[in-house]
Amino acid sequence: MSPSSWFEHTLRVRYQETDQMGVVYHANYLNWFEIGRTELIRSLGMPYQVIEAKGLLLPVIEAELKFRMPAKYDDLIAIRTRVEEYTNVRLHFSSEIVRGQEVLVSGGTKHVWLNRDWKPTRIDKMAPELYALLQDNVPAQ
Repeated sequence: MSPSSWFEHTLRVRYQETDQMGVVYHANYLNWFEIGRTELIRSLGMPYQVIEAKGLLLPVIEAELKFRMPAKYDDLIAIRTRVEEYTNVRLHFSSEIVRGQEVLVSGGTKHVWLNRDWKPTRIDKMAPELYALLQDNVPAQ
C-alpha cells in the first residue's frame, strides 16, 4: 500500500527534553515519533487501549532517524506521521519533526502485529475492523 497523507500533532519543546545547550536530546525524537503514531491511530478511531484490549501488540522492530537541524527549548514543533505501508502482519510509519516549514528530523518505525503470546498474528483475522480502518485511510498503490 502507498503512503497516507500526513497527520500532524503539535507540541512545545519542554525544558526537560533538552540538554545544557537548550538542544533536544536525540532519544526524545523517538518519543515524539511514538506520540505521533498514538495520536494518528486515535484520530482514526482506534486508540491503542482498544487495540491492546483485543489482545494485539505492536512492538517496534526497526527505527530510523535522520537528523538535519536540532529542535530547541520552547520551539513549537509539529510531529508529522503517516502510514507508509502495511500488510496484514506489518505496519510501517514515516515521521517528521518540523518547525514551521523546516524538517528537523525525519525517519520512521516498522512494527509487527503480535498476539498476547508474542506470536505474529494477522490483523485482518484478529481485528478485521482495524484492518478496514487501514484500508480506508491508506490509498492503494
